[in-house]
Amino acid sequence: MELIDTIREYWDADAATYDLAPGHGPGTPAERAAWTAALAAHLPPPPARVLDVGAGTGFLAIAMARLGHEVTAVDLSSGMLARLAESAGRAGVDVAVVQGPAHEPPGGPFDAVTERHLLWTLPDPGAALAAWRSVAPAGRLLSFEGLWGGADPAQARRQQARTLIRRLRRIPPGHHAEYDPGIRDTLPLGAGTHPDKVVTAVEAAGWPAPRLERLRDVEWARLLAMPATERVLGTVPQYLVRAG
Repeated sequence: MELIDTIREYWDADAATYDLAPGHGPGTPAERAAWTAALAAHLPPPPARVLDVGAGTGFLAIAMARLGHEVTAVDLSSGMLARLAESAGRAGVDVAVVQGPAHEPPGGPFDAVTERHLLWTLPDPGAALAAWRSVAPAGRLLSFEGLWGGADPAQARRQQARTLIRRLRRIPPGHHAEYDPGIRDTLPLGAGTHPDKVVTAVEAAGWPAPRLERLRDVEWARLLAMPATERVLGTVPQYLVRAG
């Protein structure tokens, strides 16, 4: 089986429970407001043509459609896109859905390209970033990522503590199954999406003037949504790389 097919099968299986995990789905009103504010601050004025890559169950895509943008959502997983279509229908917004890999986006031109927590899953994030640039030659990129993984021992200890607390409280894990370490180890950003790596990849793909911004309002909203037993450990730093 090809690597891309294995990855697709994992996310198809994850679609049914994906939104139940903290930080995946719509979350609390405060979380939704924080993400909506970040999008409104960095997207072009509506109605912009926006390509949301790795759209999953549609959290960003639906938020952008509510802001008045013309959104096309792309995802490798048909299961994720089915959930997205259902959620968009309930929200009363129009989102065009396209199934396919991140490095083969639909033809543009688009005014903006967005992704959230996608880059670590890609076999070739550089090729994907370059392909997005080709369909948004005069547009901008909004890459929303978190500081997962990497070599920071303090961050690793906090994540281990969160996992232990959730097991003790019998909270279901964030995904239906552990991601195959054999696959993760082959992914260029599988070990972590440090901001420096993301900025370097964005610039190498031809996106001009990348700049980094910490999403502290998003972090604060996520922190307030956590159980008190986890709140003391803090939350994963969230950031935006904007280019174009």
